[in-house]
Amino acid sequence: MKFLIYFLSIFLLSVGVKAQTEKNIKNQSLLWTRYYNQLDLNNKWSVHTEIDNRVFINSVTQNTLVGRIQLRDKVTDKIELGVGFDYFSVATQDPEIINGFHIPEYRAQQDVTVKQSLGKINLSHRYMIEERFVHNSSKLMLEEGTTFYLRFRYRIQGDYTFWKNEKQYLKGIVHDELMINGGNKIIKNTFDQNRIYGALQFGVNKSIAMEFGYLNSFQQRASGVDYFARDIIRFSFIHKVKI
Repeated sequence: MKFLIYFLSIFLLSVGVKAQTEKNIKNQSLLWTRYYNQLDLNNKWSVHTEIDNRVFINSVTQNTLVGRIQLRDKVTDKIELGVGFDYFSVATQDPEIINGFHIPEYRAQQDVTVKQSLGKINLSHRYMIEERFVHNSSKLMLEEGTTFYLRFRYRIQGDYTFWKNEKQYLKGIVHDELMINGGNKIIKNTFDQNRIYGALQFGVNKSIAMEFGYLNSFQQRASGVDYFARDIIRFSFIHKVKI
């Protein structure tokens, strides 16, 4: 609870600061497509892998390619722990600016997810820490070394099952996620971004599900006055496998 209060306090502070400063907001539209695999080793342990391709829609341009892997431990029915590694290859953050090279980023991540039920609604609270190593670069080329950043993330998510039978189901998903930057390299953008997401997930059978959703992302850049407001269409192919 103290952790959540800390996040909300920083978020409200950042909103107050932003309200007093000029904002340069760039609107962008993207399409995210991902393959998500959940390999259940037993009733307690599972391995989750993900490939996520992100492209700009207006002037179709590569944004980012993401690869993730994590090990998850189902401690109880209400608590899960996760540890993982991410690789990001960033082509550009603006389709009008093409660098001609991709910027690698390597992340370690740890999270605690707490689940609860409110009637027919399933809620989850995810508390995550990311250690980010971003490859140094100029406008012309990659340079030697990496820069280290911390990021703290809190996500509250709810889902509601509209109907289900023995093999299939249809459910709605909504979540809101707040991200806060940390580390001595962060000067003007302690607030990183907020993401709001809504989706429908259809279980084709016991192993395969499809998810189609919309994500709104509002992100502050390092300058403190520049922002990305992104409208994102997200399509996911979810594959569950049991050993």
